[in-house]
Amino acid sequence: MPKLRTLIVSLVVLAAAGGGGWWWTQKQAEAAKPQLRTAKVERGTLTATVAASGTLAAVVQVQVSSQVSGQIRDVLADFNAEVRKGQVLARLDPETFEFRVRQAEADVEAARAQIAVQQASVAARQSDLTRATINRDEARRDLERKAGLVERNFISPAERDKAESMLRVLEQDLESARAQIQLAEAQVRNARSTVVQREAQLASSRVDLDRTIIRAPVEGVVIKRSIEPGQTVAASLQAPELFLIAQDLRAMQVEVSIDEAEVSRLRTGQRASFTVDAFPGRTFEGAVTQVRKASLNQQNVITYTALVSASNDNQSLLPGMTANVRIVTDVRSDVLKVPNAALRFKPPGWTEPSGGSGGPGGSRPAKSAGLPAGSPWLTWLDAPWPTAHAQQAGGAAGGGMAAYRERLIRELALTETQQAEMDRVMGALRERFAALRDLGPAERAAASDKLRTEMRTGIARVLDAEQKKIFSAINAEIDARRVAAASSASAPAGASGGGAQPGAQPGAQPGTAQQSSAPSGGGPLAAFRARLERELDFNEAQRTQVEAIFSGMRAKFATVRDAEPAERPKLMERYRSELRAAINDILDERQKKKYAEILVEIAGRSVSRGRVFVQGPDDKPVSVELRLGLSDGAFTEVIGTVGDAELKEGDVVYTGTVSASNTPGAAPPKGPARPAGPRL
Repeated sequence: MPKLRTLIVSLVVLAAAGGGGWWWTQKQAEAAKPQLRTAKVERGTLTATVAASGTLAAVVQVQVSSQVSGQIRDVLADFNAEVRKGQVLARLDPETFEFRVRQAEADVEAARAQIAVQQASVAARQSDLTRATINRDEARRDLERKAGLVERNFISPAERDKAESMLRVLEQDLESARAQIQLAEAQVRNARSTVVQREAQLASSRVDLDRTIIRAPVEGVVIKRSIEPGQTVAASLQAPELFLIAQDLRAMQVEVSIDEAEVSRLRTGQRASFTVDAFPGRTFEGAVTQVRKASLNQQNVITYTALVSASNDNQSLLPGMTANVRIVTDVRSDVLKVPNAALRFKPPGWTEPSGGSGGPGGSRPAKSAGLPAGSPWLTWLDAPWPTAHAQQAGGAAGGGMAAYRERLIRELALTETQQAEMDRVMGALRERFAALRDLGPAERAAASDKLRTEMRTGIARVLDAEQKKIFSAINAEIDARRVAAASSASAPAGASGGGAQPGAQPGAQPGTAQQSSAPSGGGPLAAFRARLERELDFNEAQRTQVEAIFSGMRAKFATVRDAEPAERPKLMERYRSELRAAINDILDERQKKKYAEILVEIAGRSVSRGRVFVQGPDDKPVSVELRLGLSDGAFTEVIGTVGDAELKEGDVVYTGTVSASNTPGAAPPKGPARPAGPRL
């Protein structure tokens, strides 16, 4: 009996110890399991901004310089002085220039005296001409008399010949006298030209003398003075800056340096706000007035200058202040948005599923054709195929290229050797597909068709005759669907100038994934028209005109699908321009302003892809592929989902893990403590 009691006690103790050990093990496992942070999908307003710094400056700043060199004798304006146009600001020592004026005046008098000398020479030459004329006439009469005497044999013929020679000599003297007169008259004209030249030199000397007086070229405020009395300025190579005048300090501007990655988002007329350190807590409003195309390269960093207007009625803002500027590039109301942390988060231990379905919405395989998910060329190649076709093609909701590869493997029954060769062909074209983004629309379409043909040719080389027949049928089906999808997906871009991708219609409610299977000019074009009618408040006459415009444009957009691939972008751009111009012609001034804002807003929109994780079966995270739009740095707009998954307001998404230091009862972290404050 005692032995039985001892055995029972021992068994109880062992059972208690085993239960305690199991409980401790489970507790440790639960403590070691990472805790995930969550957030809810919200609906609200997103405001995208570009933040940059700049310098305040007056809209018109005039540098006052000296056009002549000399020593400053008087300075008559100081900092902050309000000056009028033409007011004397400073004087240079004029003594040297006064002497030059006197010398020029003397040169003018000498030139004028030379004219009188030359005119007297002309008179003398006139007398010589008269004398030569008289002598010639006398010689001619003498020759006539001697010729008569020779006929009567009173004198010998030699006398007549001598008289004839004398006549010829005197005629030459007469010609010489005439030439001398012409020379004297030319000298008179030269003397007169010299007078004009000396007078011009005199005028130039007087101008230089007047330039010793520095005057204000505009009305404004002197914000800089760079000279002192007695200072010598040299204007031989470059005009020195003496003063800097701000024409009107009540209207200023901020010269903002914009990074090259952000400059494409800026448009003239966008709202902006800025702060300055001199007035903490105070915000100033403005607008973008200019985006300069000239780039600035500082240590291989490319920036562009944007001008932001700034009202300064009380003149509290001063030139040179540093302004922290925020430019509003886009505002969207009532959109579905997810935290950016959810887009960056990846659960611990998560591996990309190879089959393409990772839960609701699935996920793109980690490597397709040897390429990482989200590769630029995969993203581009997915674009021509709508989501519905991607699912039909390969059964994977991850994307067109991944589905295309899976479909080929399944329907062609590819061997491992054929799969490896297909992956090699796709991988070899990766860089060339990525380079398409740098081409223009027309060149991109032609180059993409060429690369797609090259890829198919490379894959066809490893197929047998039966596989090639199936492969040709698959490609023919895909091409037909791609052309139809591209035409319908181009309709919203034709209406709005945006960059929407197939599978999502601009103008649709965020959070819904409407397929682009409507005919060209259908749903997307109708959504654009509905927005115009809603925001522009058409009257009855305008509604009738809009109906006629859109009816005509639908037929034109439908013809795009029948055009050559290289010509489609040109046609779409032409039809977009026609549609915009036709609508603009029927609007009043108020509507035109709002219409321009709508076009600017839509033109800046772009669609990208991302992924979030939601709670799935067995409390395991499941990925959902999203089409994303605008981001304000904290939240990103959800345009739609990829596949059959849905994401709506109030859904919970994972944003990160809870660190051990935040767990109750957890041991403090090892190692030295980090300093408080922001981490750079």
